[in-house]
Amino acid sequence: MNTPIPLLAIHGGAGTILRQATSHESEQAYLQALLDIIRAGEALLAEGAPALDVVEACVRLLEENERFNAGRGAVYTEAATHELDASIMEGHTRRAGAVAGLRTTRNPVQAARAVMESSGHVMLIGPAADTFAAARGLEQVPPDWFGTPERLAQLRRVQGEGGAARLDHDGAQRQAPLDERSKFGTVGAVALDARGRLAAATSTGGMTNKKVGRVGDSPILGAGCYADDTVAVSCTGTGEAFMRSVAAHELSAQMRYLGRSLEAACEDVVGTCLPAVGGQGGLIAVSHRGELCLPFNTEGMYRGWVRLGEAPQARIFR
Repeated sequence: MNTPIPLLAIHGGAGTILRQATSHESEQAYLQALLDIIRAGEALLAEGAPALDVVEACVRLLEENERFNAGRGAVYTEAATHELDASIMEGHTRRAGAVAGLRTTRNPVQAARAVMESSGHVMLIGPAADTFAAARGLEQVPPDWFGTPERLAQLRRVQGEGGAARLDHDGAQRQAPLDERSKFGTVGAVALDARGRLAAATSTGGMTNKKVGRVGDSPILGAGCYADDTVAVSCTGTGEAFMRSVAAHELSAQMRYLGRSLEAACEDVVGTCLPAVGGQGGLIAVSHRGELCLPFNTEGMYRGWVRLGEAPQARIFR
């Protein structure tokens, strides 16, 4: 069997379109950020890098970009702190690592990989996870490094409006292409490498004004992130619904047990399974056959993709 052409996709959250309130410059800035990260991942794939390395590198770059809610620019909890979650999974071995509630590790996706490779476990949480990451040489930063003035102002606005947790930030001051009051702030990457191997990674700052200790789907394997020898999946949306649907694993199961195509499985998971439990958002998925699907049931999703030999693409709207 011929090995499929290497393929990479990333996402930076899904939500409601604000075309009429968005400047061309703002939209182009988001698209350029996605394209820059896609091109960095493309270069790694072209060098023959494993899918696992590629998804980790792309998610780390997304964590470094404060336009997205992961790492630098993460949203605030109700206590005006940051708690970050991430996961990573290698398809052909099903090795995986995850972290939740990080407060000082600069790049949570790197901590997730460290858990996978050297902890003997799959998930570590809270201060112990930061301590573990630090012991393995991962950069630590002051807790306030993750915050930005826009994120803090957003927290204060949400608390002033009654204090309900928001799935992402109210960032009208930034004029983002998606309505930040109803945008789901997660980032992720999925890849198929030159050896035909799959990997996925997901990272998030969570929900604005979330309760301290709340964990969503991003670090939960099978919910917000999953990879096996059939498909690699990274999700973004209402985390509780993705957990209740076991959305990422459900997609794989439909392909493996029902023989569905990637497109058909994505259509069912995003169009039927998630809405059945009030779920909004989307996902990115790459199959072992080189299929690509980036479905969402919101009005827009930050996304980018590239197949080696073709031009990189980035989109926000449908």
